[in-house]
Amino acid sequence: MDWGNVTAEDLVEALREVDWSSPPRPLPEFFSRFTFPRSYAKWNSRLKCNLYYYRTNYFIMIIFILGMGFLRKPLAIVAALTTALSIAFLNDSFAGTFNEKVTRTVRQISPHLAAKMRPPLTPVIRGRPSTRRAMHICGRPRWVFVLLFSAVSFFLWFVSCGLLTVLWAIAIGLLATLIHASFRTPNLKARLNTFREEFRAVWRNYSEL
Repeated sequence: MDWGNVTAEDLVEALREVDWSSPPRPLPEFFSRFTFPRSYAKWNSRLKCNLYYYRTNYFIMIIFILGMGFLRKPLAIVAALTTALSIAFLNDSFAGTFNEKVTRTVRQISPHLAAKMRPPLTPVIRGRPSTRRAMHICGRPRWVFVLLFSAVSFFLWFVSCGLLTVLWAIAIGLLATLIHASFRTPNLKARLNTFREEFRAVWRNYSEL
């Protein structure tokens, strides 16, 4: 995959559809080799490749920095978690996994209630769905959970007065991510992973024809 030709919108779309349940990369690999990019094109390609390949490591690092900043404000930690959930619900993989686990848990307690949590059926025309199936969580559209958790997180931020703390923590986390992604030399695993994701994207587009 030529990461130099990948736009920011393509990267965000790829991060939205990617499976975030994969474990983080090992620390020896995460901190193994750093070099200075030789040109802007090399830096741009390296930055996008590392952001995609080490996405789970960066996410954990930002959460750790947020946790260190909220040691004196426990309520702000809850606000940060609800904010993270509202953002995570925008990812298809996370929303689908969350819906599956919640439905499975509810089915063990009340099968009748679990049946009501099924998403509505999509009309099928000539063997294919008439429209792209929207993501549902517990039988409700995804945006309901996004708005609900966003409202709760906004209220908790207002009560805890920890907005300035989270802004500093996010700024430090993003700066650390930018520095690491800029100077970490992509290894063979990262390049092979990008080739695999490129094949999956091509196969997905072919299967939709």
